[in-house]
Amino acid sequence: MASTSPYAAPSPSLRCTVALSLHFSSPPPVLRLAGLKLSPGRLAVSPPGIPAVASTIESLVLDSDEDDEEEVDSGLFQGEEWAAADERDAVRSPELEVPELEELPEQWRRSRIAWLCKELPAYKHSTFTRILNAQRKWLTQDDATYVAVHCLRIRENDAAFRVYSWMVRQHWFRFNFALATRVADCLGREGKVDKCREMFEAMVKQGRVPAEFTFHILIVAYLSVPKGRCLQEACTIYNQMIQMGGYKPRLSLHNSLFRALVSKTGGSAKYNLRQAEFVYHNLVTTNLDVQKDVYAGLIWLHSYQDVIDKVRIIALRKEMKRAGFDEGIDVLVSVMRTFSKEGNVQETEAAWNEILQSCSDLPAQAYVCRMEVYAQTGEPMKSLDIFKEMKEKNIPPNVASYHKIIEIMAKAREVDIVEELMNGFIKSHMKHLMPAFLDLMYMYMDLDMHEKLELTFSKCIARCRPNRILYTIFLESLVKVGNIEKAEEVFREMHRNGMIGTNTKSCNIMLRGYLSAEDYQKAEKVYDVMSKKKYDVQADSLEKLQSGLLLGKKVIKPKAVSMKLDQEQREILIGFLLGGTQMEYYEQRGLHVVHFQFQQDSNAHSVLRMHIHERFFEWLPSTSRSFADESKIPYQFSTIPHKHFSFFADQFFLKGRPVLPKLVHRWLSPRVLAYWFMFGGSKLPSGDIVLKLSGGNTESVERIVNSLHTQSLTIKVKRKGRFSWIGFQGSNAETFWRIIEPHVLNNFASSITQEGSSIGSDGTQDTDTDSDDDMQRYDKESDE
Repeated sequence: MASTSPYAAPSPSLRCTVALSLHFSSPPPVLRLAGLKLSPGRLAVSPPGIPAVASTIESLVLDSDEDDEEEVDSGLFQGEEWAAADERDAVRSPELEVPELEELPEQWRRSRIAWLCKELPAYKHSTFTRILNAQRKWLTQDDATYVAVHCLRIRENDAAFRVYSWMVRQHWFRFNFALATRVADCLGREGKVDKCREMFEAMVKQGRVPAEFTFHILIVAYLSVPKGRCLQEACTIYNQMIQMGGYKPRLSLHNSLFRALVSKTGGSAKYNLRQAEFVYHNLVTTNLDVQKDVYAGLIWLHSYQDVIDKVRIIALRKEMKRAGFDEGIDVLVSVMRTFSKEGNVQETEAAWNEILQSCSDLPAQAYVCRMEVYAQTGEPMKSLDIFKEMKEKNIPPNVASYHKIIEIMAKAREVDIVEELMNGFIKSHMKHLMPAFLDLMYMYMDLDMHEKLELTFSKCIARCRPNRILYTIFLESLVKVGNIEKAEEVFREMHRNGMIGTNTKSCNIMLRGYLSAEDYQKAEKVYDVMSKKKYDVQADSLEKLQSGLLLGKKVIKPKAVSMKLDQEQREILIGFLLGGTQMEYYEQRGLHVVHFQFQQDSNAHSVLRMHIHERFFEWLPSTSRSFADESKIPYQFSTIPHKHFSFFADQFFLKGRPVLPKLVHRWLSPRVLAYWFMFGGSKLPSGDIVLKLSGGNTESVERIVNSLHTQSLTIKVKRKGRFSWIGFQGSNAETFWRIIEPHVLNNFASSITQEGSSIGSDGTQDTDTDSDDDMQRYDKESDE
């Protein structure tokens, strides 16, 4: 076979320490492979330089605070004065040694291994595997280990991972902890998070505790993923590092994770309080320096909680002062937020006066807290004066200040003032108008100003993406005025539009509307739907329905609802499983559950999350159905264990690994393709469409390709790690879109295109550093 590799054959003398050196690595101790007798005369390979792709990871962790210059200079795992001498071995990864090529007795074996080392890195997945399969008759574990180590040495980490993955499937394979550790470390440095995690899990399944450096590099790799979309995974590995490994992470790692936990806005970051407290606890118990930003961040997180622990905040402020830190503006604003929520004017104003004395640039958030505290004490006009004071001092009102003052004035029923503020908010061309529109509509509802409410509804639809809360308010207004015909149209639109959907409240409102109109036949239909979805029916409505049906000599009885997946739910489930949704087997009960996981930083997935929650509402446990505010629906939730899911588990999983069913090509209905696209696909700015396919061998993927060919679709397939990418270009993308468009949620395509990213099969975006470039170059790739 002609060689296209730019690499020369490996050196005949290769004893690989394979600890590819970064600024934050240190030379590892030796762990020798069992059964290998190594000659004392062999040469060790000098560690190569730092891979360029590691720079983003290094910068994340090496970026410590200015007052810790030694920390910045030393980097990770250097300047080991932080660890006792007897603890340092735990920091290092085991050394991997392989025999020299020249020590092998057979010349033909040496030649073949050298040829594999030269050829393999040049090929992609399918050809790569075919070449290795052709060597099965003579290739041993030691031979394959040598090839993998060579790939690591020349920084072909993906090739090393493929060699290792191929080794695992061979009958002679015996787990090699040192090799698995080194492959994981190299992949993590390069930002190949999914593959690094796969190696990490393989070690755990073998009953081995990964080395501290492996934990460390995986956490750093997760933190380096843009937009913090792998923060939860980083926290999971961090907790395992301490609880399972018993390791003591270095100060810079604690600080990096803490900064990531407080990097989001208050509304979303408040859920990270427990993890942030755990990081703080580990800093204190390991006698590491707690920096000022850690104290400030913890106080900030506490101030955003629904139930604020003031005792804890006071304790943190005392500890901060004992450490010699002054309370900055951030801490004072957090203190104002804490006291404003309970209406403590004295403490709020005291913190405000400290801010006045300490800085000239007054933060807008401090004004918001003052508005809040006076609203709590029943002085809404004082809050309005504070809002006007902002403008007088040339402090431009931000979105938060507009939201707060409109909310306060709406609760005070100051109609003219609210309308004036709303007009100013709209003219400011700021985004996030929806909360203000909702406050305005609630005020009109309470004042029975239904005509203005309908007008506001129309304005909101024109400027904002509609949601279920907006439609529910309008639906209730129509029922209140007795316009049942229009209410029925709105309810039908909610049910038909997957981006909106119906829920317990909207169904109860429509049921009351039909009962008030004495339309008991339609009321009974709504009741049947509510029974099937396990929605709670209001007692007075149930009583009226029973009385109305008795007049018609018909008795309503509680119906025993048989749990059964309808056609739409089955197709949704197939689409999600193709995109990578996971299932779990409950061995004690012999049943399966479905785990739904969505991408938290994706607007499209945020809508899809609420849609799936509503569609599978009856299949969720009671804890997942009790959300009064639908915005609090978690991005991960699971169904109850049920026998109806077992069929899908048997088809899409084999021994816990994802596979494709033999009949998958018969199940690719337009709705299945639509949900596959919405969960595991992306529409590129160019108009091309790509779908991420989980599991399946070449034969299974070909069945999908052939099935799509019958629909006049020409596609390209690209294998990338554990997934396959199916791409539609040009006219094929347009044809595919026409097929799925009737089942795609309204405005979903525009959302996912604007985000300009690929949603991962497990609910996360592809975390490999080159995945976006791969997609952009999709039209340049040949069929695999």
